[in-house]
Amino acid sequence: IYPAKHFVLPEDRIAAAVDVIKQELEERLDELRGCGKVLEAQRLSARTRYDIEMLSEMGYCPGIENYSRPLSGRPPGAAPETLFDFFPKDYLLIIDESHVTIPQIRAMFAGDRSRKMTLVEHGFRLPCALDNRPLKFEEFEERIHQVVYVSATPGAFELEQTEGRVVEQVIRPTGLLDPRIELYP
Repeated sequence: IYPAKHFVLPEDRIAAAVDVIKQELEERLDELRGCGKVLEAQRLSARTRYDIEMLSEMGYCPGIENYSRPLSGRPPGAAPETLFDFFPKDYLLIIDESHVTIPQIRAMFAGDRSRKMTLVEHGFRLPCALDNRPLKFEEFEERIHQVVYVSATPGAFELEQTEGRVVEQVIRPTGLLDPRIELYP
């Protein structure tokens, strides 16, 4: 059974988060109105005030993840908590198909930010939604201490990180033997 809500907090923490959300809402509404974006301001006001009411009355709201920064008490721009924060310092990370996975990890932050900036600019979300995000690649690197990169075709990053020390698998992954090669004059 999956949880209905990921953020379960005491009422005083929710109340403190609501105060932060209200303050950010007023600041953002002033910005939008100052730029002549009246429709965007109305949209943001209606959506956020509904969310504030739901948070205050029910302790959650649809899209609660967009308020993860105020709910967790993080400062703007701070890295979100991830599973890495709960692992012991000496854990071993194994990255399979690292030639594909590493570029994906590297690109996640920019892709997420681009999508959410559009939502913020058009009054669908408060700027705090930008902080519910994947790790930046540098933040990811800070959280990995022991890593094994697994790839049949390691990229430049993996070769740089391992200083060119690689272990090759001589057998084919399918378990099939390489075909016998015969040469004739």
